[in-house]
Amino acid sequence: MEKLNNLATSVMNQWPGVRVRVTEGWDEDNHHGIHSLHYEGRAVDITTSDKDRSKYGLLAGLAVEAGFDWVYYESRSHIHCSVKSDSPLTRSGGCFTGNSTVLVEGGVRRRLSELQVGDRVLSLDKATGRMVYSEVILFLDRDESRWRQFLSVETSSGETVRVTPSHLVLRKTLSGVLESVFAGKLAPGDVLMVGSGKNLIETSVERVSVVADQGVFAPLTQTGTIIVDGVLASCYAVVESQSLAHYAFAPVRIYTNAKHSFHTQVGVHWYAKFLYDLSDYVLPSGMIYRRS
Repeated sequence: MEKLNNLATSVMNQWPGVRVRVTEGWDEDNHHGIHSLHYEGRAVDITTSDKDRSKYGLLAGLAVEAGFDWVYYESRSHIHCSVKSDSPLTRSGGCFTGNSTVLVEGGVRRRLSELQVGDRVLSLDKATGRMVYSEVILFLDRDESRWRQFLSVETSSGETVRVTPSHLVLRKTLSGVLESVFAGKLAPGDVLMVGSGKNLIETSVERVSVVADQGVFAPLTQTGTIIVDGVLASCYAVVESQSLAHYAFAPVRIYTNAKHSFHTQVGVHWYAKFLYDLSDYVLPSGMIYRRS
C-alpha cells in the first residue's frame, strides 16, 4: 500500500529508529463488522514500533498527510487508517463466489466459475410460481481472481450460500409473500426458500457470518432469479426491489445476443454500472445499498 509506505517514511524521519507497527490489516478471523474495509485490504490498525502512546496523536496527523482518507483513534491501543474504495459500492454490485453452484438443465450441478452465457439454470418464474430452467443471458459481474467479503448464510436444512451483503435474496414474510431484501439484512429465523427439483420448500436462517473468498460471479437469467447452492435468490443487487431491477434490465433481456458478446467479460457489466450510477440520482436513498 503506497500510503502506508509514505507513512513509514514520515515516521522514520520524525522519530529516527522508530517504525510503523501494523497490528492488523486483512481480517481473516471475522473480528470486524460485515462492512469493514479490513475485509477488502483497505484498512490498517497501526501504532509506533516502540508502542509509545504519546506519539499517537502526531502519528495520526502523519497518516492524514500520507494520504489516508479516514484516520481516527479506534481504541487507546491503536489508530485506525483506511482508504476509500476505488469503485463505489454501487458500482461493484453484488454476487456469489466462484465455488457457488447451480443446477443446469439436465440436473447437472456446476460451479459458477464454470458457468457460461447460454447455459440454462434452475430458477423461479415468479409470474407462474413454477421452477424452470432459465437461460443465462450475461454476467452482471464476473471476475475469477478478485477477492471479496461475503456473507455465509447457513440454513436449518443444511444449505450454505455465500453472497455479498448488497445482493438481493428472496425472503418469505409472515403473510407468505416473497420479498426481496439485501442479504446484509438477513438474521437467524428469517425464512428462505430452497430446492433442487420441482418444488421449493421453506427453511430458516440458522447462522450468518462473514468470510473472504475468491471469485465474484453474478449471472443474470431471463427470469431474474436463480437458485444458488440450493437457495432461491435474485440475480440483482444494490437496489432493494426485485421488480424494479427486473424492469430496468428489460432492454438487455430483449436486445442482447449475450451468447456471443459477453463470454470474455471481466468485471462489472457496463449496463449494470450505468444503472448503479443512475440509481443514485433517481431513487430514494433508502432503496440503495450503502455501507453504514
